[in-house]
Amino acid sequence: MTQKRILIGPFNRVEGDLEVDVAIVDGHVSDARVNSPLFRGFEQILQGKDPRDALVYTPRICGICSVAQSVAAAMAIADAQKIEVARNGRLATNIILATENLADHLTHFYLFFMPDFARDYYRPQAWFGDTEARFKAQRGSAAPAMLQARAAFLNITGILAGKWPHSMSLQPGGSTRAVAPQERIRLLALLGQFRQFLQTTLFGDSLDNIAALNSREALYRWAEAHPDSDFGRFLHIAGALSLHTLGRATDRFLSYGAYALDDGAGHVFSRGSFDGRVQALDTAAISEDISHSWMDGPAQQSHPFDSDTRPGADAGKGYTWCKAPRLAGKVMECGAIARQVVHGHPLIRDLVAQHGGNVESRIVARMLELALLVPQMENWVRELRAGEAFCNQAPLPDDADGAGLTEAARGSLGHWLRIRDGRIHNYQIIAPTTWNFSPRDAQGTPGALEQALPGTPVADDDEQRVNVQHVVRSFDPCMVCTVH
Repeated sequence: MTQKRILIGPFNRVEGDLEVDVAIVDGHVSDARVNSPLFRGFEQILQGKDPRDALVYTPRICGICSVAQSVAAAMAIADAQKIEVARNGRLATNIILATENLADHLTHFYLFFMPDFARDYYRPQAWFGDTEARFKAQRGSAAPAMLQARAAFLNITGILAGKWPHSMSLQPGGSTRAVAPQERIRLLALLGQFRQFLQTTLFGDSLDNIAALNSREALYRWAEAHPDSDFGRFLHIAGALSLHTLGRATDRFLSYGAYALDDGAGHVFSRGSFDGRVQALDTAAISEDISHSWMDGPAQQSHPFDSDTRPGADAGKGYTWCKAPRLAGKVMECGAIARQVVHGHPLIRDLVAQHGGNVESRIVARMLELALLVPQMENWVRELRAGEAFCNQAPLPDDADGAGLTEAARGSLGHWLRIRDGRIHNYQIIAPTTWNFSPRDAQGTPGALEQALPGTPVADDDEQRVNVQHVVRSFDPCMVCTVH
């Protein structure tokens, strides 16, 4: 038996700083520890401020999921105010959030994930020439058209929110930016333009046909019929490299629910958890563990309302700035795959039933959401009612608690706000990558990525550790959010 430890990092094409320390035994990863090496401290910045200041500060946590942070902050304040969101404001918020999430999915696929298959390590593969020409970083033919389509698509946020990132229109009672009738026509035109790109380039097929795929067998039959689409190219590579055998983690999934429906009637993508079956989400069972974090505070796990974020670089067992969130003491995975498993989409349920959460199924889930959400966005635009309110108002209480739970592209994002004497007494944030890239907890249980990496093959001639890269990137880490 041969064993060695290597440190992989810093990763390129990742938002923020990331290092992965792995032990390799006989050509396979046997153990992994994930380090978020940068501390930022937004929780301390917010303490003592007016609660509405969270609407200004929290979008600055990240330039990629800025809208999601705005939505979570607005929801936390709205929960504290007990305010009813205006119907038009809810629709506008859904459209703005979906725009950011889908742009993120597209960026991840074309710029962060697929370029790894254009590395020289894969040159002997029969598919390499086409992949290199299409997806090579900075030189591939796919990026220019994608970036043009993405830029045009993000104009939706410009119309509805004034700018992106760090939009200020999202408020507890809805959105401050009313939409004129002629602007609805412009929004539908932008969505039609984006739909055209997806149907001609990414999928080479209608969105309805992608949304209707209901099994892994149907998915690969579709891929054989659409080899020149970019999604078809990915599936060809995924089959050739057996990506369904890489990166299986807990197979326990979490979703806060995405895109609110009318009058508290639920979400377009359901809220819940999945551990062999769907269960109602008990948010009181969420806790944070700092036993292996560079944090000071009580040793016992605590709910976000009662937890703290105080740096303690001398923490004995610590190896990351990331905390370890748990649901009822269990490690959970979040993201598009989690949303679709909890919601019950038959394709993702079948992929997980056959091979669990893995590199292949995580990417497929993200691409599926592109097909599912664009038609839904078109419906939301048509439902906007001219002349009706976009934002409701309510007084801010002197003492209250509020939680804002939403879904960013990468998964479940939560803001927990405690107001005392009219000021922020405590503000805690658990981002999607905090769930997925968490360290061990007090019981020594590794987080989702740390469980997904063991068993990953690492060839002696592979200096870039491509399989490790594929597993890590399948979660699409956003490390600046992880460490707040």
